[in-house]
Formats: sequence, structure tokens, C-alpha cells
Amino acid sequence: MPKGRIPMEENRTFEEKTEEIIGLLKDRKYRQTRDVIIRYNEADIGEILEEIMEEIGLDTTIIVFRMLPKDISVEVFSRLPSDDQVRIVEGITDREITYIIHELDFDDKIDVLEELPANVVDKILERTPKNERKQINTFLNYPDNCAGTLMTPDYISLERNMTVRDALAYIKKEGMDSETIYTCYVKEKGRKLQGIVSLRTLVISEDDARIADLMHEDFVSINVYDDQEEVSEVFKKYGYLAIPVVDSEDRLVGIITMDDILDVIEEETTEDMERMAGVVDNSSTEYLDMSVWKHIRNRLPWLLVLMLSYIITGGIITHFENQLAAVIALVAYMPMLMGTGGNSGSQSATLIIRSLALGDIDLKDVFKVLWKELRVSFIIGLALSAFNFVRIYWVEQQSAGIALTVCAAMIIIVIAAKCIGSMLPMLAKKIGIDPALMASPMIASLTDMVSVTTYFVLAGLILGI
Repeated sequence: MPKGRIPMEENRTFEEKTEEIIGLLKDRKYRQTRDVIIRYNEADIGEILEEIMEEIGLDTTIIVFRMLPKDISVEVFSRLPSDDQVRIVEGITDREITYIIHELDFDDKIDVLEELPANVVDKILERTPKNERKQINTFLNYPDNCAGTLMTPDYISLERNMTVRDALAYIKKEGMDSETIYTCYVKEKGRKLQGIVSLRTLVISEDDARIADLMHEDFVSINVYDDQEEVSEVFKKYGYLAIPVVDSEDRLVGIITMDDILDVIEEETTEDMERMAGVVDNSSTEYLDMSVWKHIRNRLPWLLVLMLSYIITGGIITHFENQLAAVIALVAYMPMLMGTGGNSGSQSATLIIRSLALGDIDLKDVFKVLWKELRVSFIIGLALSAFNFVRIYWVEQQSAGIALTVCAAMIIIVIAAKCIGSMLPMLAKKIGIDPALMASPMIASLTDMVSVTTYFVLAGLILGI
């Protein structure tokens, strides 16, 4: 942390400090506001600006942003949500925009340019040197959600015939402009990646040792067109701080660092949670910033699909209305059976989706998964049925036929639900659909159909109705 900068004071909450700053702004004490706000690190300042924008408005936020020292303003800008970045860009001058964009780290620069209006991007690129403009256009043309959109070309590149002394001197010279110096990349002519060497290895090695003798040639790399979710899996598997990105000819085109992958993991987790809840949302807009109509568009389609499935369930119930009329007591146990089926299926689906995401299981394990779920579901179904038989026959004084019908249905429903819940996500992955779509809402709908059909078929067989 730069000298003189402090984190949020431990004896004061973030809300208290923000309220103080907002109070100063409302009293138009801008100089005092600046003196207070620049004492904190860039992450805290970014959050404060978000609160100012929400409480007071964009104009005041831009005033505060302009009061920040230039080096701090660039770092703060890089930490703001993309929507707030666009708002600030629209409220400052072209010269200020150009300065901020040029000072940003390359990967942050690409992220900002992707969000800006095309006319603003064109203005910025006009003032950008030709070589950098060509590089920026290359990065902007990579498909969404691939490794190319996450990487940066700012890395330490060494030559295999360098000595450790030469390499450390080069790192001292170029290190400030690099995304990271902890891992260095060794290339041959044509930019083909030959190996990697860590800064730790360089520091503890003899000055006259050659890079060719120190580098590791069994490195892990990522293709520039790999999906960002696959990239995050590689980071989680190996625990690296940075991983090189190569093209189809194994030429080094950039590196991806852990800080960018953390954002991807958050996005992917959010996306999975939304899909598991039946919410279709491809944007990164925050909940309160999203319009009512946008919320409706995200939620309504999936609800309509699920509603149709319940219409089918209702049709099944209607088909068996004679059985219901003959033994009205059967109606009382339908919610319990349908709910237990849905919960059982959701349990299995959640575990399988998580295991698929973490790589704990693969499609080749389908029969192992099925065999395990069959055993688990049978024991669980048996335990639930035993409990309900006691409750229905002795406590509620229903006939043995009704108790047997409910309990037999319980065992079959739990087994069926857990098999559906475990197999559907694997089937989805097999055909190229996100397994998260096969979660709670879909599983519940399918198991409801199975539950109702099983219940009434058994009622007909056992009770003779």
C-alpha cells in the first residue's frame, strides 16, 4: 500500500465513514471531502463512489472522481462496476477518458473498452499508437467468454541463453509494466513458448546460471479459445498465480492471472445459481439496477415452461379422479409424496451438479453414480416409509391398505426422484447443455409427474379402485 494510505479504520464501520463523506458533500465541503477520501485505499474509495452515486447522484460522483489524484483515479476506476465506469466516462472529457484508458492495465483496458459505446471507443483508438491499437483490436475480436478476453500481453519474457544476472536486470527494468513478475516465460524466435521459470528460482540461483538450465519445460498452458469456465478449472486444479495462453501453434499470446479468474469464478457461480433457480440472466447488472421489465423477461419464460409441466401433472390427477372419489383419504398424502419426491431429486441434482463442476465425477462415471443413488435412495425411502406407516396406521387410524399404498409409493418415488436428479445433469452435460439447468425447478416438475402417477397406479393395485 502506498505511503500515507490507510485501510478503513477498524473502529469505524464502512457505513459510518461513507455517511460522513456524503454529509460533507451535501454541505458542499469538497476540499475537506478530498482530504478525507484520499486517505483510504482504492478498493474502499471505489465502494464510496458507488454509495455517492446512489445517494446523491452522478454529477457529484464525477466531481469527487475528478478531485482524486490521477494515479489514484485510474486505480479506483478499474475497481468500479462496468455500469458505473460507463456513466463516469459519459460525464468526463475525451482527454480525461484517454488518460484513464492509457494508464489502465491492459486486461482492465480491454474490459472497459468492451463496455463503452462504439463512438467513444473509436475516439480513444484514434489517439492510441498504431501498434497498441492493432493489439487492442485483436483482443476485442476474441469471442466472448474465451481465454483471450481474460488475458494480458504484459508479462516478463526471457531468452534461454540469458544468465540469471541478465534476467534479474531485465526484470528490474521491465517489471513495473508487467502484470506479474513472479513467473517468467521463455520464448524462442517466433514467440513459441519453450518453458517457464519462477522469480524464486532466479533469486536463489547463481548469477552465472543460464535460464535454459533452470526453466521448466513441462508447463501448463491454455489455448486462447478455451472457455473461461475451463480456464477457471485449470486454475483451481493447479493453484497457479498465472498461466500462459497460447495459440494453435503454441505461440505465447498472453497470460491470465488469478485476480481475473476470481471474477470469472464469481460470474460462473452466479450464473449457475440463477439457472438452478430458473432465472435466465445473461447480464452482470446488479439486482437494484435492473428494471422491473428486465426482471420479468428473465423469470417469466422458465416459469411458463414449468407451469406447463404442472398442467400435465394436473391432467394426470384428473385422469385418476375416480380413485380419489372412492378413497378421499388419498388426497391428504399427495402433497407429502410430491414434496418428498421433489426434495429427494433436488438433493441428488445439487450434489451431481457440484461434482461435475469440480471435476469429481465425469460422464464415464454414470453407472457408478446410478448404482450409488439406487442404494442411497432405497435406504432413505425405506426409512421414510417406516416412519409414515406408523404415523398413518397407528396414529391417524387409517386402514392398512392406505398406509401400505402411501409407503410403497414413498419408496418408489424416492428411488425414481434420486435417479432422475442424478442422471438429468449428466445427460445435460452429455448433450452440451449446462447441468445447472437440470436443478430444482425442472427436477421438481418431473418428480411431481412421477409421484402422482406412481401413487395412483399403486392405489389401483393395492386398494382395487
